[in-house]
Amino acid sequence: MAGARVLVHVRRAGAGGAAAFGQSVTGVFCPAHTDAAPVSCGLQRGHFLISDVPFPGSSVTVLKRPPFCPAKLGGDTPGGRGGQPGVAAAVAVLLEATCGHVLLTRRAATLRHFPNVWVPPGGHLEPGEELVAAGLRELAEETGLHLEPGTFSWHLLGLWESLFPPSLSWGPPRCHHIVTYLGLRSAEPRQQLQARLCPSPCEVSAVAWLEPRLLEAIAATEDGAEGPGPGSGSGSGPGSFPRELPATVGITELSAGGFRSSRIPTGILLRRAPAHGPDLERVSTGTKFALGRWRAGLGWGQQG
Repeated sequence: MAGARVLVHVRRAGAGGAAAFGQSVTGVFCPAHTDAAPVSCGLQRGHFLISDVPFPGSSVTVLKRPPFCPAKLGGDTPGGRGGQPGVAAAVAVLLEATCGHVLLTRRAATLRHFPNVWVPPGGHLEPGEELVAAGLRELAEETGLHLEPGTFSWHLLGLWESLFPPSLSWGPPRCHHIVTYLGLRSAEPRQQLQARLCPSPCEVSAVAWLEPRLLEAIAATEDGAEGPGPGSGSGSGPGSFPRELPATVGITELSAGGFRSSRIPTGILLRRAPAHGPDLERVSTGTKFALGRWRAGLGWGQQG
């Protein structure tokens, strides 16, 4: 989304400032050989602050990056590209219906960043917004779903350091975000939410409500992990998947005439991010991280 953005600031050992584009935010808080750290985070003076110690209004969570993060492997990268300085704060929402199904969207093929990749609704945090309000706005803009106060509970799942391209083999970084993943548990059934869906074709090419056992399999398919595993098929074909899962998954695709029901191979959602060559239709690495946190039930206790 265009317009003013909230930038990420970091504070460690009492000192800090604006996070630098292309330099790992996670690396400020963890040793070089690891990729995650406990942090405190929250909005402060118009910035999204990440700190090694709690501060007024902050929440404690985990900050993580992928093992192949360009900011970890590429060293210093001079200023942001495209006129966007610093590291931008973003928010993404895992919306869970009463049956346990979670909504994911496939990003439109025309988008500059992560086209055709499955993610939860999300986008930039705008100045003056609270995290939950930003998540609800992005959910409404991308899917047409408006959640009224009192119809959902929410929790903070974690922070994810995201760069695009996600691998140095695809070129130098062009955007750099810290994504706050929120879990929203709706009091409405999936069929009721589905009936109100009106996705934006500018941002979304398909939507899917995924069942818990498939979500667990997706979360277990780690990008950058060693050795074979679910979704580790090479090339453009779908990856392998556990036998207890269905061979295909039902999705709702946007077309010129409106919506149509379709099915895709389950293995597509279990692919790992390719190390080389063009990107594939898959679930994003950050989404897998968020689903793992969701599966573990981490962060529940805050109500909307």
